[in-house]
Amino acid sequence: MTTSPARSPRLLLTATVVLVVAGVVLLTMPQAPSGPATSVAPRATDSTTVPSATAPSSRPPQTGAPTPATASTATAQSVSASALPPHGEGIAGDAAIQKPLENVWPADLSAADEHGLLAAGRGLLRADATGIGRTKWPALFGDPDQAIAPAFATARFRIQAAIARSDGSPDQAVVHLVWAGTDRGGTYTDRRITDWYFTRTSTKGATTWTPQPRT
Repeated sequence: MTTSPARSPRLLLTATVVLVVAGVVLLTMPQAPSGPATSVAPRATDSTTVPSATAPSSRPPQTGAPTPATASTATAQSVSASALPPHGEGIAGDAAIQKPLENVWPADLSAADEHGLLAAGRGLLRADATGIGRTKWPALFGDPDQAIAPAFATARFRIQAAIARSDGSPDQAVVHLVWAGTDRGGTYTDRRITDWYFTRTSTKGATTWTPQPRT
């Protein structure tokens, strides 16, 4: 019977140390998840379900009273962008034109000046378009017998909206009018725009707004 040689104590000690180290390494290694991998990144929001905010305008705010060109453009754009009545609506729809004009170009004249300017502006427009009342302003319309024939019939002429505002100076003003009429060819058109400009003069304490010739 053969007897196996005795194992060396050094060999047993070395084997024990190796096993201990291997066990520690296995215990400290991270374990892979057993289930399917899941993403932890946040889900992108559907752009069709969340409306974007409107970017603020980059245009600098305006200060002071608008110039005639700016004001006329602004009023025209405001009226066209507003909920206006359909063309040919008649007198019932005029208020919907007047209100946007007043909102976009706030009053900046005294009530007396505004009232006088509106009356003059309306009269001038009627005289210019239909010929009625031209004798009141001979400096503007000349000799009635040699004046240009009116381009619009009196029957369907109507002023739809009007405002009077200062024009860059306390002594300058403009009357902005929106109107409708039928021309000599029989074509009816509404929402026409005309501006009349005025200069204030004072004589012996009396103030007068003088209309300026149209260029």
